[in-house]
Amino acid sequence: MMRCLQSASRSIVVGPKGTTGLSRFSFSSARQDASPDENLKSEYDAIVVGGGHNGLVAAAYLQKAGRSVCVLERRHVLGGAAVTEEIVPGFKFSRASYLLSLLRPQVFNDLELKKHGLKVYLRKPNSYTPLLGRTPKDKGPRSLLLGQSEKEDAEQIAQFSKQDAKAFSVYERSLNRMVDALDPLLDNKPLHIPSWAGKHASVSSMGRNWSAAKALLNSGRLLGPDAMSFYEFMSASAAKILDKWFESEPLKATLATDSVIGAMLSPKMAGSGYILLHHVMGEVDGVKGAWAYVEGGMGGVSDAIARSAKSHGAQLFVGKPVSHVSTDSQGNANGVVLEDGTQIRSKAVLSNATAKVTFTNLVDKSHLSEDFLKEVQAIDYASPVTKINVAVSSLPNFLADPNRSDGKPSPHHQTTIHLNCEHSELIHDAYVEAQRGGYSNKPVIEMTIPSAVDPTIAPQGSHVVQLFTQYTPYTLADNQPWTEEAKEAYANTVFNCIEQYAPGFKASVIGKDILTPPDLERIFGLTGGNIFHGSVSLDQLYFARPTPAYSNYRSPLPGLYLCGSGTHPGGGVMGSAGRLAAQAVIEDWKK
Repeated sequence: MMRCLQSASRSIVVGPKGTTGLSRFSFSSARQDASPDENLKSEYDAIVVGGGHNGLVAAAYLQKAGRSVCVLERRHVLGGAAVTEEIVPGFKFSRASYLLSLLRPQVFNDLELKKHGLKVYLRKPNSYTPLLGRTPKDKGPRSLLLGQSEKEDAEQIAQFSKQDAKAFSVYERSLNRMVDALDPLLDNKPLHIPSWAGKHASVSSMGRNWSAAKALLNSGRLLGPDAMSFYEFMSASAAKILDKWFESEPLKATLATDSVIGAMLSPKMAGSGYILLHHVMGEVDGVKGAWAYVEGGMGGVSDAIARSAKSHGAQLFVGKPVSHVSTDSQGNANGVVLEDGTQIRSKAVLSNATAKVTFTNLVDKSHLSEDFLKEVQAIDYASPVTKINVAVSSLPNFLADPNRSDGKPSPHHQTTIHLNCEHSELIHDAYVEAQRGGYSNKPVIEMTIPSAVDPTIAPQGSHVVQLFTQYTPYTLADNQPWTEEAKEAYANTVFNCIEQYAPGFKASVIGKDILTPPDLERIFGLTGGNIFHGSVSLDQLYFARPTPAYSNYRSPLPGLYLCGSGTHPGGGVMGSAGRLAAQAVIEDWKK
């Protein structure tokens, strides 16, 4: 995708009885919409560097506006982190991103993604938390299943606390009101402070910020009586917030996982409250807060966006690594140079890479001030995530809720399964271990089984299991790298945990793909392995994303723009950053 980021990755394939086969290179099973190499022109109105979902969205909007656009992707597959790849023969993995919710309705509708083949299966119920050591013969609750209906949620939670059962629906309504209030901000560019108060502020620059100001005022108005609760979510720890609402640990631990997903934070740390909100901002098929599996894997989202862009005339190329952004004598971006030396001219260049990759790898630093480079270097890209994709021969059989006799998936197989959530302290302990350069023997594990609802991604009777795990440091203790042996050891720790909840899981494993933070960086261009293109902390949000001076999708180089998740509104498969960056380009061209 970007310069100095390698593409194909090695994956150990393990047989059902634990025998290890030879490493092999991955290949994409996602439908490809790339253009033939011979169609590459020497000049376009706009070039998008990196074919992640935001880059594809930006290309689609620019091409719709009547401009000539090309997308240049380093890897063999379009989509960035939203891809489907067949690592184990016959099994299609959503290799990085694995659930859809945050995609903005305006992007979905404007680009006609349903028409272009996007099909989803709503995740229902929302979550399942089995409790360790509980069997059907034990007295007391064995698991917590949420998201079927308000009545059923209350019944499930009442197993642990009648008080929590009453409070849960009130809590959810409070979150939903705050998320509704934030909605205008997600579809509008952020207020650009230098345009209002900086040395370049003017009446015209203030006028260009008017839509952002209106969106901010509208959000404030909608917050109304929830303003103080919102402030608490933005500034307090998730643990503090959840302790105020609830008393039962399985419920608090289940909810707390959403406060740390993708973040090198403990639920006890300030700022984790916002991430709770970030993960309920979504909407699928008009259902607020819903999450869904994409048919064929997450590559189906990128494929639909790519087809939309191509339908308007955009050209999309894979296997085209960019060496650097070229500039004219005045320091304006005027195109790119590929690693093979090919030069392509353009009026605008949009980088779908992180700010760090863009300004330290793709741009001549002589064009950037020392102060700006310091700001870029200060961006927090810490990541706790190791993603493990697994091909299995059978459905996991949980002691708490045994499989059906006919072998078909039960409701709890179709949702997000939270393991090691008996107590929220387990999450904090795992964070502490990562700070020491290690990992807990009870890591945070979110399991999804998309093949429980999507029959297209695994052979009949077999399944795809996706494990989103944390906390794992970028570098192990004593500055040791993640060797293949270290990765195997960690995967074995995760599998041993699963085995306690679902005996027989390890024996069912056919093959796996282990992606530590350095792997996520190397393969997908995610600096530090951070899935959000930079932490979604209060100091790196809204008008401070990626830096306060350039939160408007522009850069110190005229003609160079950022369109990735490192810009507002942040990480997740939203598409909003791509749309807003395209708007900034069009606005500048009109000027």
